[in-house]
Amino acid sequence: MNLKENTERVFQQIKDASQQAGRETNSVSIVAVTKYVDVLTAEALLPLGVHHIGENRVDKFLEKYEALKDRNITWHLIGTLQRRKVKDVIQYVDYFHALDSLKLAEEIQKRSDRVVKCFLQVNISKEESKHGFSREELLELLSELATLDKIEYVGLMTMAPFEASSDELKEIFKATQDLQLEIREKQIPNMPMTDLSMGMSRDYKEAIEFGSTFVRIGSAFFK
Repeated sequence: MNLKENTERVFQQIKDASQQAGRETNSVSIVAVTKYVDVLTAEALLPLGVHHIGENRVDKFLEKYEALKDRNITWHLIGTLQRRKVKDVIQYVDYFHALDSLKLAEEIQKRSDRVVKCFLQVNISKEESKHGFSREELLELLSELATLDKIEYVGLMTMAPFEASSDELKEIFKATQDLQLEIREKQIPNMPMTDLSMGMSRDYKEAIEFGSTFVRIGSAFFK
């Protein structure tokens, strides 16, 4: 593994994809997903220009946060969060990407002592194995979610099926972008809906084409 070469390649590929989509090259933030590597490897990304670190699991998040909390890092929790674990981690999270139920939002409201930036997770592809709101469910719950003032709903997050074709990816990401814009037009005070968390190592190009502002890249850094 050549971390420097891999990191340079990832940054260049995201830059190229942004240009191909007619977007500013700095309009996409790269979240390095470090769930398969140790603290030292994650730390080695920092001098290479990585500022966003993402973890799926609370224990791994806390381990890396504790070791690197004095560094200039924006911390992302990107995996499913059980309600009983909210109190353990929510104070340290800059962005939470997987807010997938009203009950979880209420627990964050109860446990957080500050406003947390959250992405509402939507299951646009309607996969049974995926968490997240359906489009219809989310629109029905907006007024209840909006009463929770410890949460800033910065945007939507979705994950496409692993086996999806390029055309299917585009359909899923476009539907997510359309829903984001629909909610943003409602001008709900704590729902700016300016961001989209879409795209991983295998499908970031299509995600960027349809407005993703945060891509979650793991394997491409560490292969």
